[in-house]
Amino acid sequence: PDLPIVMVMDPHGNLSPRMVAATDAAIAYRTNPHLDQRDRGLDAAELMARTLAGTIRPVQAASYPPLALSIDRQATTEPHCQRVLARIDALRARHPAILSCSFLFGFPYADVEEMGASFIVVTDGEPTLARRCADELADDLIAHRDDFLTVRLGVAEAVDEALRSPGPVGLLDMGDNVGAGAPADGTIIAHELHRRAAAPSFVCLHDSAAAERATAAGLGARVQLSMGGRTDDRHGAPLNAEVTVLRFSDGNFREPGIVHGGRSEFAMGPVATVRTDSGITINLTRKAVPPFSIGTMTSCGLDPRSFQIIVAKGVQSPVPALQPYCSKLLRVNTPGSTSADLAHFTYRHRRRPMFPFEDLGAR
Repeated sequence: PDLPIVMVMDPHGNLSPRMVAATDAAIAYRTNPHLDQRDRGLDAAELMARTLAGTIRPVQAASYPPLALSIDRQATTEPHCQRVLARIDALRARHPAILSCSFLFGFPYADVEEMGASFIVVTDGEPTLARRCADELADDLIAHRDDFLTVRLGVAEAVDEALRSPGPVGLLDMGDNVGAGAPADGTIIAHELHRRAAAPSFVCLHDSAAAERATAAGLGARVQLSMGGRTDDRHGAPLNAEVTVLRFSDGNFREPGIVHGGRSEFAMGPVATVRTDSGITINLTRKAVPPFSIGTMTSCGLDPRSFQIIVAKGVQSPVPALQPYCSKLLRVNTPGSTSADLAHFTYRHRRRPMFPFEDLGAR
């Protein structure tokens, strides 16, 4: 209690009162995909320096609107999130005593009481102002909660749109979102692409057994493989197909740009790249690696521009990697452990009532 503590958070965190009580100031990244960790780290360092110098006395308050925000509505470049951030900027401009103000989306895949959106406001010695502003932001988010609802694309619809659009088109596999904890071996989109055999496509699957079989078969070999769908039955059945073994790589690469998560070193484990007769190029990896970087393809000798469809197992995080190459990105409503449709899950510990599960009354 005698030492100042400043915390920097991922806005996907579920903020708890204990976390607020344990810190003097808490700051969340402002962007999703997360491209501003360094900036927020500098903000935290500045607050700490000023606190130690005795020029500020940070106090904070948090609000917890009873809202679960689905992962596909958490892109901070989209209008509904931009509106919330504009409210935050307006509050800060109106009240110079506000040192920091953060919007946390929450993490809907955690069945805990704290699950849900939150705001945290840090002021210079004005706890009443911090409380008032945090509650004002919560009330505003509740009033605009319908902005966070959406109509989602099914697998067949998404493939239809991808095939009639200029390529490449990125299909974001929301139900097998690796960065959110999914297994990375979901095959539901791959089955649809295999069935249609309509265009050159790319898929990455975490499947050590299939990678080892392809490696044992050797470069240029034709081999029958069962790929993906190994973890459980929630992400699709294994894709059984005869493939040609195209190449092997060590799966290690460095990302030179700023991508989601701030990571620069990646290790997928030894990768076997194969191609089905239906036109799907598949990276079979030994490790489940989120597609934060286009290096997941280029480090294996693949040109993203050579594909009509690129499947990435994520929702927001693959956007910086894919946007320079893709004419459009489509979020696909696949089932799985990270489905964007929260109705797929049974919660035992969340708050009640909570939107969108229960009605909160008049808007």
